[in-house]
Amino acid sequence: MTRVVVGALLLVLLVIGGTAFRVWQVARVDDRRPVDIVVVLGAAQYHGKPSDVLEARLNQALKLYRAGLADHVVTVGGRQTGDAYTEAQAGGKWLSAKGVPADRVVEVSEGEDTLGSMRAVAQLAAQRGWDSALIVSDPWHSLRARTMANDFGLRAWASPARSGPIVQTREVQFRYIVRETGALLYYRLTHAPAELRGAGLG
Repeated sequence: MTRVVVGALLLVLLVIGGTAFRVWQVARVDDRRPVDIVVVLGAAQYHGKPSDVLEARLNQALKLYRAGLADHVVTVGGRQTGDAYTEAQAGGKWLSAKGVPADRVVEVSEGEDTLGSMRAVAQLAAQRGWDSALIVSDPWHSLRARTMANDFGLRAWASPARSGPIVQTREVQFRYIVRETGALLYYRLTHAPAELRGAGLG
């Protein structure tokens, strides 16, 4: 019985450790390549102005668009109670102000979490004949978002934002790796979202 318990504990630790390593590994890689769409996952906005977290993601998406890697940028995210703008609208407004033509920005104002957002993006992509995407989020969120996109039938890669408050210190980075490890394991076990919007992760 002792061997069984010890073996089970070691297996659990290996799964958790392996998942954390993959979260860290994917966070360090920018898989930029030509795709149909760049998808910017939502984060907080204030009266139409993106938060620092969302602006860092939008800056990354703008670089990818200007590099000619996609013809369209899809901004994603709903609204909190009382908000005049959705996260998607705030993102679209910011991109338009930076010179991205209106017909090249698609706002998907749906999704209360990453899973709902990726489901809505996959439905839009199917309607428009798009099948490949670069997902732009924070580094630690990249693996979970990419995994969900692939599960919904999109060929997805991650091109994470490298600036903003979530990547400033090692302490913050460690905290988000731990949170994303738990969120990804929860998703893989249940195929349900782990509600982390308060952390800016969607």
